[in-house]
Amino acid sequence: MANIAIVTDSTAYLPEEMVKKENVTVVPLSVIFGDTAYEEETELSADAFYEMLQKQEELPTTSQPPLGKFVDVYESLANDYEAVISIHLSSGISGTYQTALTAGEAVDGIEVYGFDSEISCMPQGYYVMEASRMAEEGADIDDILQRLNDMKKTTDAYFIVDSLHHLHRGGRLTGAEALVGSLLQIKPVLHFEDKQIVPFEKVRTEKKALKRVLDLFDQAASIHGSLRATVIHANRPEKAETVKQKMQEKHPNLTIDVSCFGGVIGTHLGEGSIGIGWCSF
Repeated sequence: MANIAIVTDSTAYLPEEMVKKENVTVVPLSVIFGDTAYEEETELSADAFYEMLQKQEELPTTSQPPLGKFVDVYESLANDYEAVISIHLSSGISGTYQTALTAGEAVDGIEVYGFDSEISCMPQGYYVMEASRMAEEGADIDDILQRLNDMKKTTDAYFIVDSLHHLHRGGRLTGAEALVGSLLQIKPVLHFEDKQIVPFEKVRTEKKALKRVLDLFDQAASIHGSLRATVIHANRPEKAETVKQKMQEKHPNLTIDVSCFGGVIGTHLGEGSIGIGWCSF
C-alpha cells in the first residue's frame, strides 16, 4: 500500500487547516501587477489582492507555476512518500495541470498521478480534501482516483459576474456590449463546460441571477441528496454569508462553506463576483 501525498495549486483556495495538513502541498500560481509577480496566498492574500486591484488602472495578469517548482516539490516529497496525486484547476483555463504531469515524468523515486479537476476554487478543494482523507485512511491510488472521478459526476459551479466593465477591460466584451449590458443591469452567469468557463445565461439584476443559481443548486440537492456546497465571493464576505444563511435555512442537513476567489481567479472574474459550487461528499 503506497504512502500517498496530495499536491494541489493555490486556486483551490483551501481553508487554513487543510493547507497545514502534512500530506497536502500547495503550489502557488502568480498574479502580476506591472513588473512584479506575487505568489497568491503566500505573498498576496485575497484581501491584499483586491486592495491593490482597486488602486490600479490596468488589470493584472496571471501565470502558472514554473516547471521547476513542481519538480522541486515532487523531489522533496520523494523523501517521505511513494506516490503523489496532483490535483489541479481545469486544464481548459490553465496549463498548470500539464506542467504538473511533465514535472512528474522528470522526477525519479516517486510516482505522480495527475487529476484534472475540470473546475477551480473550493470545488477543486473538495477533491483535495477527499483525497487527503482517503490517503490518511490507507486507501490505494486506484480507489482514490475512482472516488474523485465519481465526485466529478455531481460537481458543478456557477459564477455571477458583478462588473461588465471588468470583462470589457479584460477583452471579453466590446465597449458597446459592456455599455448596453450595464444600462440593462445584465449579470452574466458563467459556469464550467468542457473544462472552460463559458456563459450560461444572461440575467437582469443580481437578485434574479442569484435566484437562478440557487434554483440550480436546489435541483442538484433534490437529485443527489448529500451534497457539500460553498458560496464563493470576490471581496464580498457579507453577501456570501447572507447567501449561505439562505441556503442553510432551506438545506439544514447540508454542509455549506464560504470561500473566496483569490487573486488568480479574481483577476479573470472581477471584484464583486459571487459563485456557488457543490459536489457529493
